[in-house]
Amino acid sequence: MQYTTLGKTPASSLKVSRICLGTMTWGEQNGEQEAHAQLDFALERGVNFIDTAEMYQVPTRKETAGLTESYIGNWLKKRNKRNDLIIATKVSGPSARDKRHPRRDLNAKSIAAAIEGSLKRL
Repeated sequence: MQYTTLGKTPASSLKVSRICLGTMTWGEQNGEQEAHAQLDFALERGVNFIDTAEMYQVPTRKETAGLTESYIGNWLKKRNKRNDLIIATKVSGPSARDKRHPRRDLNAKSIAAAIEGSLKRL
C-alpha cells in the first residue's frame, strides 16, 4: 500500500493510504455484516483511510441516516482498531435536489448536533 501525508504543512505527520474505503452504500445496499467484512478486508491490505458521512447511505432516508457511521463504530468496538484508522466524516444539510434529508437547516446549533451525533455513532 502506498501512503501520503494528509495536508500541506511540513509538520503534518498524518499518513493516509492512497486508497480510501468509501462507505456510501452501507445501510441501504450493504448490511452491517458486509460492512465489517469490507473493513477487515481493507485493513488487512493496508488501507487506513475511511470515508463516511452522517447522510450516507444513498439514497438518503431518515430511517437509515447515520447507519454507516454506526457500522464503523460497532466494528471499531469489536476490533479495537481505532488507532489504526483515519476516519473522515461530514456534516450535511438539505439540498434542493434531495428533500429527504432529516435536517432542515444548517446553522451552528445543527452543525454541533451533527458532530455530536457522528461521534456517538463512531
